Amino acid sequence: MTSRKFVAHSGRRALLAALAFIALTLPMPSHAQERYPSRTIRIVVPFPAGATTDMLARLFAQRLSETMGQSVVVENVGGGGGSIGADQVAKAAPDGYTLLFGNITFSTTTSSLLYAKRARHDFDDFVPVSVGAYVPLLLLAHPSVPANDLKEFVTYAKETTTPLFYGSTGPGSILHLMGEVLKRDTGIKMDHVPFRGAAPLVTELLSGRIQFGGDQLSSSLERVRSGQLKALAVATKSAALPNVPTVRELGFPNLELQGWNGFLAPKGTPEPVIARLQQEIAAAAKHPEIVKRMTDVGAEPSGSTQEEMREMLRDQVGKVRPIVEELKLVVQ
Repeated sequence: MTSRKFVAHSGRRALLAALAFIALTLPMPSHAQERYPSRTIRIVVPFPAGATTDMLARLFAQRLSETMGQSVVVENVGGGGGSIGADQVAKAAPDGYTLLFGNITFSTTTSSLLYAKRARHDFDDFVPVSVGAYVPLLLLAHPSVPANDLKEFVTYAKETTTPLFYGSTGPGSILHLMGEVLKRDTGIKMDHVPFRGAAPLVTELLSGRIQFGGDQLSSSLERVRSGQLKALAVATKSAALPNVPTVRELGFPNLELQGWNGFLAPKGTPEPVIARLQQEIAAAAKHPEIVKRMTDVGAEPSGSTQEEMREMLRDQVGKVRPIVEELKLVVQ
């Protein structure tokens, strides 16, 4: 080979090597990037297993596994009124593979932690995806309590000399807030007993060791229908318990709060991923089997848009946060 040909050949090889290196270092076009989802999606439920939020999360996880072509698993991370699980999701990689399935307590607990200057995350650390279902909040009493609705319970609480205890799903939770608002507005005396979720709360209420409490309606609907617990009021009208009056109808408008269960993702999750998740969740919420299973336990399927969930959270936090600060509700 002549020296001229050798130089030309060597030059071509160098050029090809340089082009290959550049191709490897350039960002891949969108169509060549990893398709979503390509591995298991984890849904964090920030409460113990066995109550409404856990049950609804598992309904969605099963359906999403079928429609998205990847496993969708539920992990229960309880404690701190839901704040421990929420914090775990806030700090997860924003790639769509870790989601929070929270409820209305997300609004109260985060507000409480921010008030106490102990928050490890803020509302802005999450991106709303979709409300999976709306579930009315239900206020309950043990059958031994001589009251048939919330107004009668307040009358009894003012007259009795027996110490009264009310339960919630944790300090800073929605039932903690509602219990303290009821005490403020009526002057009754009750001591707060926090639990690590709705399941242990209902167990203690059934035993009579606490007299008053509540949670999302689905957690105790069958107990009410069987007479094991008394339904004193619903925070918003419920098709599952149409004869139970609302708090507003009974004269307690400050207790009117919309219960919800929905998906949130870490801030920074790509918009196409959020859009795909919202579409899949909305479709799941309309699936006949899921609709039936939700309505059977008093839940109202939603599948809201991202913007609808964002507006709902904005309105709810705007109502809840001043109450948390006024009553000094602090997550322990």
